[in-house]
Amino acid sequence: MANLKEIRNRIASVSSTMQITSAMKMVSAAKLKKAQDAITAMRPYSNKLTELLQNLSSSLEAGNKFSDQREVKKVLVVAITSNRGLCGAFNTNIIKQSSKLVEETYAGKQVDIVAIGKKANDILGKKYSVIANHSAVYEDLNFENVASIAEELMEKFTNGSYDKIDIVYNKFKNAATQIIMTEQFLPIVPMAGGEASSKDYIFEPSKPEIVEQLIPKSLKTMLYKGIRDSFASEHGARMTAMHKATDNATELRDQLKLTYNKARQAAITNEILEIVGGAEALNN
Repeated sequence: MANLKEIRNRIASVSSTMQITSAMKMVSAAKLKKAQDAITAMRPYSNKLTELLQNLSSSLEAGNKFSDQREVKKVLVVAITSNRGLCGAFNTNIIKQSSKLVEETYAGKQVDIVAIGKKANDILGKKYSVIANHSAVYEDLNFENVASIAEELMEKFTNGSYDKIDIVYNKFKNAATQIIMTEQFLPIVPMAGGEASSKDYIFEPSKPEIVEQLIPKSLKTMLYKGIRDSFASEHGARMTAMHKATDNATELRDQLKLTYNKARQAAITNEILEIVGGAEALNN
């Protein structure tokens, strides 16, 4: 009977876990809808603003401070993860990609990391130089809070602290699919040759003044879009992971119940056999 008790305890434990994963799935599904709507509405504006900026900056006679192409000696990698786990390979993929940039792409160069998300800070901080952690941005995710982070990054580039800044994040495709993105934040990448000249704009007051106003706004929007993409991807990944966990828990619970019923049936059969054997012994 001790074996039966052990199986009952396992069934109760798995059932409890299943309830937790199911609840987490529903919570993530509710949050995903809002996050998905936010990034879907933002992408067209962000993409058009970036296109306009690249077009204008590539046609300027004198380069501005945000498109200064220098010899890359010092690199800053902005790794965007979540503050919590239980979301499949969501965080692991960003950790791997960031590590690849440090150890392979920029091998031999000074590479520092800015962590946006507790997971990036905790894991990457054990191996590499993490100079800042902005995990608190998720507590109140809005443009103003992200803009302050973007301003810090722009300052680090313009004052020469870093020659290049990359952003690593998960781009939201759907609830089950996230695309690992590595985008160059600074210096600004101009459009390929020939594309810029194909656009005809009327500038008022002047092209340089407009570009100087657009660049900070575009960079802030670019970082905000990356974090928003990651935020939506996190909930999609967690919903998918919890859905799979719930299915696995259900399957395991059913298997345990079957095992329990078989063991209970065997125990009852043994008891009947013992009673019948005892009765026959008395008759003899």
